[in-house]
Amino acid sequence: MAATLIRGAAAPRFGHDGVEVTGYAAPSRGSATVSAWRLRLAPGAASPWHQLSHDEAFIALRGEALVELGGEPLRLREGDGLSVPPDTPFRISNPGPQPFEAIACMAAGGTARLADGVPFVPPWAA
Repeated sequence: MAATLIRGAAAPRFGHDGVEVTGYAAPSRGSATVSAWRLRLAPGAASPWHQLSHDEAFIALRGEALVELGGEPLRLREGDGLSVPPDTPFRISNPGPQPFEAIACMAAGGTARLADGVPFVPPWAA
């Protein structure tokens, strides 16, 4: 199998309400087993409450975020790593004045569920 190079300028972008996701590794982009993306939260932005079928790992690159999961608020700061277990409702927000950026990944084929409970493959991970 050949390597796949995804240039930053060509990587697909998704988002709304101050949440931006840039897709890199995914089955549709040549990665059979790993999905990886860059997450950017503008000040005041937050993801919806959701849960995933697989572990999701974050590595914070810039800024600070608040991660709410299992009733335990966690501060994720530049240089920190966080693994969220599967089937754990959580959300990540940026209450601070600076943008927050992280790299996130999970096993390819993983699904997400929002409050409505209908599973879907996030488009940046497909």
